[in-house]
Amino acid sequence: MNIAGLRVRITIQRNETVTDKYGNHKSVWQDYFTCWATAVTSGLSSSEDETAGHTVEADRLDLTVRYSSETAAVNSKQYRILLGDRIYNILSIDEMGFKHNSRKLHTELTER
Repeated sequence: MNIAGLRVRITIQRNETVTDKYGNHKSVWQDYFTCWATAVTSGLSSSEDETAGHTVEADRLDLTVRYSSETAAVNSKQYRILLGDRIYNILSIDEMGFKHNSRKLHTELTER
C-alpha cells in the first residue's frame, strides 16, 4: 500500500437510533471515525440517471483506507462517507485479498 497516496481526509458516519426526551426513536448519523484515504474515480463516474423527471448525477468513487479495528467494522448497511461537503453511500467493500492491509470502499454520491 502506498502511504503517500492517502491524501484525502474522510469521515465515516454510523447510522444510530437515539431516543428523545419523549421516548420517540429517531435515526441519526453520528461521526464514527476520521481517517486518510486514497480517492479514485471508478469507471462509471460520469453517468446520469433520470428519476421522476429529475436528472441525477451518479458520481462513483473508490476510497482505499488502511485496515484498522475501526475500518474493519464498517459495512455497507450502517455506514456512509463524508468527503468535504459531499455524502457518499457505501455500495460494496473490497477486502483487498484478505491481507488486512487495506480496504476499498466502493461509493456513490447521494442527493441531499
